[in-house]
Amino acid sequence: MTNLVPLPVVMPLLGAALTLVLARHPRSQRAVSVVVLTATLAVACVLLVVAHRDGPLVVNVGGWPAPVGIVLVADQLSALMLVVSAAVTLCVLLYSIGEGRADGDEGTPVAIYHPTYLVLTAGVTNAFLSGDLFNLFVGFEILLAASYVLLTLGGTEVRIRAGTTYVVVSLLSSLIFLSAIGLIYSATGTLNMAQLVDRLDALPDNLRLVLQLMLLVAFGIKAAVFPLSAWLPDSYPTAPAPVTAVFAGLLTKVGVYAIIRTETLLFPGGRTADLLMIVALLTMVVGIFGAVAQSDIKRLLSFTLVSHIGYMIFGVALMSVTGLSGAIFYVVHHITIQTTLFLATGLVERRTGSTNLDKLGGLAKMAPLLGVIFFLPALNLAGIPPFSGFLGKLGLLQAGVEAGGVLPWLLVAGGTATSLLTLYATMKVWNLAFWRSPKQVSEGAQTSLPPLMVGATLGLVIFGLALTVVAGPLFDVSSDAAEDLRARTPYVEAVFPGGTR
Repeated sequence: MTNLVPLPVVMPLLGAALTLVLARHPRSQRAVSVVVLTATLAVACVLLVVAHRDGPLVVNVGGWPAPVGIVLVADQLSALMLVVSAAVTLCVLLYSIGEGRADGDEGTPVAIYHPTYLVLTAGVTNAFLSGDLFNLFVGFEILLAASYVLLTLGGTEVRIRAGTTYVVVSLLSSLIFLSAIGLIYSATGTLNMAQLVDRLDALPDNLRLVLQLMLLVAFGIKAAVFPLSAWLPDSYPTAPAPVTAVFAGLLTKVGVYAIIRTETLLFPGGRTADLLMIVALLTMVVGIFGAVAQSDIKRLLSFTLVSHIGYMIFGVALMSVTGLSGAIFYVVHHITIQTTLFLATGLVERRTGSTNLDKLGGLAKMAPLLGVIFFLPALNLAGIPPFSGFLGKLGLLQAGVEAGGVLPWLLVAGGTATSLLTLYATMKVWNLAFWRSPKQVSEGAQTSLPPLMVGATLGLVIFGLALTVVAGPLFDVSSDAAEDLRARTPYVEAVFPGGTR
């Protein structure tokens, strides 16, 4: 089974090369992309089952043993991230294919889109599987290079401006990350994360804290935590609908994943716990206040994206099994629901020609299926029982109550208030765009929606509902992953069966 571990990285890269060769054959490009991502999803599911049953799977790329060679590790956390990311990217791909067929690929040139999208997928999967910090950096750079292209598709002035901001912020994050990598290697002589467990523990506390803070800043920018999140609401809404959806749902969670991995494996002990709790609280509150103030659906959802990152950081800050388990569950939930809502917003824009709430109305009557597609994930995001959003938040709030203390209780109160304000923001969209009397239709509106776009979004809605149905087993996997993260030994022993060197 270990031979399967590199496939989620290799298959999208080979698919990208093949779709580039097939640049003049759009139908073949689409077929290759769908087959590759379907196969990636199947492999990810197998890896999750095996990792849950037998423990982490490790591959030394090229036969070079760790720590000399590149190590790919599929434990329960990374395998779970692979499954949800593969499912989401497949649905978004189908959505974009439906959009491309309907528009003649005017907004997303097919010859560029498919290879770049598959490269983005490879970067994401490489980041999840990376067993050393430099390969994690490479994974980030692969997905960021692809995201630069996807964000500026069409070459409009607005997209180029937003892309420029995104590039500058991403380069700053990468520079900080690379500097931290250099300092860590200088201090320890290795970048293999399993080997760093012992070597970082042997460093002076002040030096470890500096290295930890540098990584947190780098990953905090990528995850869009406050105050490092100002770039996101101005960058994401300008891209094509499928690009915005996959960015909002997935890319920030790669940053969250990196925080979870490094905080638990490399820097346990909670020296930054209070700082992370303060950051989590501010991320929740500032993000949701920004959402409430918006009159455009895309910007509103972008601010809720920032806000709900705070829940995940809250779980990491607690560093308990319950907190980490809740954070992992919430990452899975949020990737799915946030992507669904952005795809639904793309359908709203297509149906009406606008996402400005001042120009919308009557959609529940004009397009009742679209109303259902938006309403269900909106309730899920707000945490209404019995949806997965409620279960994830309940787990995190329970972890806060168990931890006790001033800051955890403040976060419990902040998380509850954020959930209520999220409900207010999403119902504001529902009331204005769907429920009130119809407004004059904007230019560019269409009377019908492409079935493949609707089907792909509906598929994600069903997937989001399925998270509620399988919440028990999913929490079991999340709890097991959290226990392994806290113990650290399953990861280290899988990479170095005879002990670290």
